[in-house]
Amino acid sequence: MSNVIVAFPKMENAKSIKNILVKSGYDVAAVCTTGAQTLQSANALEGGIVICSHHFIDMMYQELYEYLPPQFQMLLVASPAVCSEREIADIVCLSMPLKVHELVQTVEMMEYTIARKRKKMRAQPKQRSEAERNIILEAKSVLMSRNNLTEEEAHRYIQKRSMNNGTDMVETAQMILSLMDG
Repeated sequence: MSNVIVAFPKMENAKSIKNILVKSGYDVAAVCTTGAQTLQSANALEGGIVICSHHFIDMMYQELYEYLPPQFQMLLVASPAVCSEREIADIVCLSMPLKVHELVQTVEMMEYTIARKRKKMRAQPKQRSEAERNIILEAKSVLMSRNNLTEEEAHRYIQKRSMNNGTDMVETAQMILSLMDG
């Protein structure tokens, strides 16, 4: 579950929304009354959702959005006029007066989106440095010349050994190179 930060200039509004979320099973990481407090809380967390008003004593929601870490999404709670005039398409907006079920469903939808992004990021192959790629290529070429393997077979050999040993491919390639040198 994502971290939730509730930020409203009036503490009683922030606490009301926090209570609604807590009753619905969400963990509220912070309750803030200024943009600066919100940013400080967001920077201490790894990502999540900021539920906020359109203005604070120190900044507007657009500034807050600009300074938020990229792994945060924003849910703006504002008047219908502010929601229709918002310039940033990535900001989700709920109009006042706020309905409890709409708030909970919107947070649920945003959580789902965050979970999907995280899953996609984990599914992407790890980017290797040039030095790491060279070590793997060198190990492949040694296997190809000494064991008469094709490049594909050498790659599969390193992959299989890496999975069997519980090491990554670079470490396995280094072991193969050290064994072949000895």
